[in-house]
Amino acid sequence: MSDTARARKLADRIRVVVAETLQRRIKDPRLGYVTITDTRITGDLREATVFYTVFGDDEERAASAAALESAKGVLRSEVGRQTGVRFTPTLTFVPDALPENARTIDDLLAKARAADAQVREASSGASYAGEADPYRKPGEEDDEEPGTDGKGSADV
Repeated sequence: MSDTARARKLADRIRVVVAETLQRRIKDPRLGYVTITDTRITGDLREATVFYTVFGDDEERAASAAALESAKGVLRSEVGRQTGVRFTPTLTFVPDALPENARTIDDLLAKARAADAQVREASSGASYAGEADPYRKPGEEDDEEPGTDGKGSADV
């Protein structure tokens, strides 16, 4: 049975070690502005998935992905040295989809704002179809005469 608290602590420690090592020791010119966003580790503590984002265009993302793959051995040995676990987990680098998801949500929100503005513009000069207050209030007398059904014909 796996200890989820231990796995979570180890994942957090791996995230910190990888981020610090990328900042201080890896001098690959292909490596752009990389941010380690999250790390997840399997229950048996054998495989760690490191999620990252790269600030820049697609070309910089591809170059940074290649740089991370080439630095995987150095990063894994540093993780093993600083964590002290019996088996150092293998590292897999996965680009995080968070920026694309956020961009999609921002686009959808902009479309919703535009649709709301169109509805607001269309309703600004509109008037009520009937009276301003279509509800009857208690105590108001009806204009109907007793014995009529309100349609002009008398009950017989």
